[in-house]
Amino acid sequence: MATAPAQTKTLSGEPGGLSTLVRAALPVVPGVNRLPGVRKGPARDFTGLAYSRERVVAERPRVDAYAAVCGFPLKDVLPLTFPHMLAFPLHMAIMSDPAFPFPAIGMVHVENTITAHRALGVGEALDLTTEVGAPRPHTKGVLLDFVTTVSADGETAWESTSTYLRRGRLVEGEPAPGLAIVDPPTGGVEWRLPANLGRTYAGISGDANPIHLYPLTAKALGFPRQIAHGMWTKARSIAAIENRLPAALTVEVAFKKPVFLPGTVAFAVRQDDAGWTFALTSPKDGSPHLLGRTRSA
Repeated sequence: MATAPAQTKTLSGEPGGLSTLVRAALPVVPGVNRLPGVRKGPARDFTGLAYSRERVVAERPRVDAYAAVCGFPLKDVLPLTFPHMLAFPLHMAIMSDPAFPFPAIGMVHVENTITAHRALGVGEALDLTTEVGAPRPHTKGVLLDFVTTVSADGETAWESTSTYLRRGRLVEGEPAPGLAIVDPPTGGVEWRLPANLGRTYAGISGDANPIHLYPLTAKALGFPRQIAHGMWTKARSIAAIENRLPAALTVEVAFKKPVFLPGTVAFAVRQDDAGWTFALTSPKDGSPHLLGRTRSA
């Protein structure tokens, strides 16, 4: 869990858009990244930061559009992964804050855990808080855990931890083992993913990272062509078994190899004693794009 920051900042209005992307990009622009308000402080001095949003409502048109692109059925309750979209502006606000020691560009989402305590209704007013503590060690850099809590009527209804890897700038300590899935399922049904999937999902989620949009923008950041959002791969996997899952549950995933667009992936699932184990893999060689498991909360 993240260490509780001394202060929680409130994000008001409708966040996101071009201004958010600009703020996220400025810390990697030579010269500009030295300006006050843009310059990042040393990682060793960072102890934590939190942002919140109050009375956030998931409107029916956006929920239905999200369900359509991720494969969920249309219901009067939110898809399990939908609250992550409501929390994503908080993630970006933290990464864009001068107090956060790392640029948003280059942060790699490596793991995500969601715990739902009950279903959330479409149109229900929600209070969200995302906090992150000091970085923890990883063999390739540092890990930062963005812990989100979603409350309704004063009670916690949904929680998640998004773990991001930042390469370089090592901190002292012994790295903790990540999520390990023993003997994941293989093969399964194949899904063909279109070239515009990243743009479609970005339009709904607000996550318009250039690596997901076009070959040219992805190449500028070191990818041969655009890649699917990690949280889309989690959402699509959960949607495939949604009718077998309880309302209160935990779903953990590890994001492995990127999914290039257009492309084809294979989804396989297996029921275990504790829940379901699933995998999204390459049909060519079986290498994993995503490994996950569920259990009752």
